[in-house]
Amino acid sequence: MNHDKLKRAEASFLARYPGGFSHPEMLAIGKKHRMAKMIELSHDLFAKKHFRDPPEIVESMIKVVSRSSMVSVFEKPKFRDFARALEPKQKNALASGLQAQLYGDQQRGFEKVLKIIQSGKIAKWSLISICPVYFRSDEEVFVKPTTVKKAIAHFELEGLQYKPQPSWAFYETFRSTINAMKSQVDPALSPNSAAFTGFLMMSMAMAEADY
Repeated sequence: MNHDKLKRAEASFLARYPGGFSHPEMLAIGKKHRMAKMIELSHDLFAKKHFRDPPEIVESMIKVVSRSSMVSVFEKPKFRDFARALEPKQKNALASGLQAQLYGDQQRGFEKVLKIIQSGKIAKWSLISICPVYFRSDEEVFVKPTTVKKAIAHFELEGLQYKPQPSWAFYETFRSTINAMKSQVDPALSPNSAAFTGFLMMSMAMAEADY
């Protein structure tokens, strides 16, 4: 990782938005994403007790995907229609995979969810990372392809080669990298992981504009 570029991005962002994500302009943007509400909703919908009812969990996944500002409007109806058309056994597997992602063996859960959505040809990074990033907003990461590809190149992130096909190996490395980067900048830039990747995206755009 290019530490100097990260620190320059931090300085430039804080100069423009003192206080980071507590700056009025950032708060206004944050309202559009309703992050606090989505985090609360996810904690309610994905409480452990609800996993006794897999169809309910699948409907909850649909609700989170549908309400998320970070998921493409094209992907939302595809996921909804796919998930609702699943056979009971597949719904059980999808719910079980999410449960493992949130509460157990994360790799096993990731790969289980991936296998199910692959069967519907909707294996998108956004769909496999959105529920975890709301549920554990300080640790998990949302993988937005355009931002990830630019961040890898701009900040010279080692050990990361983006591929459209989701994989646990990439997710785990990207998550570790993002959390390491968060620890090296002002906490005002990372009220949650999604905000931090937003900072990376905006700072790269600012750097391009200044170039």
